[in-house]
Amino acid sequence: MQRKIITVALGVVLALGACAAYAGGSQPNDIRIGAYFVHYDSTATDITGPFTPPGLNTSIGSVTTLYLAYVRTLATHWQVEFAFGYPPVTYAKGKGPATVGSLPYNGKEIASIRWVSPTLLLEYAFFSPRAKWRPFVGLGVNYTRFIDRQITAAGAAISGGPTSISLPSSVGPAVTAGVTYRFSGRWHFTASYSVAQVNSRLTTDTAGILRSNKVHFWPNAAVVSVGYSF
Repeated sequence: MQRKIITVALGVVLALGACAAYAGGSQPNDIRIGAYFVHYDSTATDITGPFTPPGLNTSIGSVTTLYLAYVRTLATHWQVEFAFGYPPVTYAKGKGPATVGSLPYNGKEIASIRWVSPTLLLEYAFFSPRAKWRPFVGLGVNYTRFIDRQITAAGAAISGGPTSISLPSSVGPAVTAGVTYRFSGRWHFTASYSVAQVNSRLTTDTAGILRSNKVHFWPNAAVVSVGYSF
């Protein structure tokens, strides 16, 4: 499954590049590959529902994943970026009391969540396209979909048995700032920092007992990548 997802992601980026090259005339195109370092600045309401002690909350751990992007130059200073990370697994941890009954809670991994989060950005690049260093800023939209949600053994024990998880998709704004260093005619390094808004509601179902909390998090993504222009 993981190989299939990454193959499809690479195929999408390459297909976009090929289509743009066919139709692009003199406008340059970039394909980039690198690493996403994602930290979640998250807040959540306390979990509510039947037989739920007060003060139970969740936090989300940081992840590192593969970064892929296609960048299309629209004009001298304007470009559009489609960024896509390999879907990582993020762990939700218990936050609140040390125990629930006799079971450890605070800091325990209670669920694993895999997500896809493509982002489309319109960017303004400073200086001449021929400059070695080109800072840029951008604004766009992020779409986040949670594709695999699993309760851990610890989470199931705390919930009272086998439990399913739902998390609706989110659409929100995204901003970015970065710099590109061109070290040859076609090759370049890029470093950037992006922030997106993601809102959802985590709902668990344990034999018909529903518990939920609202989750608001701002993925802060540092990116380093190498790119090729054509």
